[in-house]
Amino acid sequence: MIKGLRTVKYPVADLARAKDWFAEAFGTAPYFDQPFYVGFNIGGFELGLVPDGTPGTAGSVVYWGVDDVAAEAARLVRLGAAEHEPVQDVGEGIRVAELKDPFGNVIGLIENPHFDPAAVR
Repeated sequence: MIKGLRTVKYPVADLARAKDWFAEAFGTAPYFDQPFYVGFNIGGFELGLVPDGTPGTAGSVVYWGVDDVAAEAARLVRLGAAEHEPVQDVGEGIRVAELKDPFGNVIGLIENPHFDPAAVR
């Protein structure tokens, strides 16, 4: 049985630079730091950086929950991300945005007043 999202993996060309950027962007140091993988605990989920693969904007997009999508998107742009899809209201008070990190991957942000993470088991 699938229990839910556990890890999101982003490929990066410069692992040391990416580790520093993600630590600042997500406000936490990695809990696992090896030359082949750097892992961060972000709200009980894992963000992993790997020094292989090709960053890009095709494929799946993972949305990280935020309280204010516009403010968080602006903060990440100040840190070096670029707007990929602007903030959009997708209905019922839910707003989303997509940014490209400095390494070419898409980071989704979602402000969802209806989602209660405490209700997830």
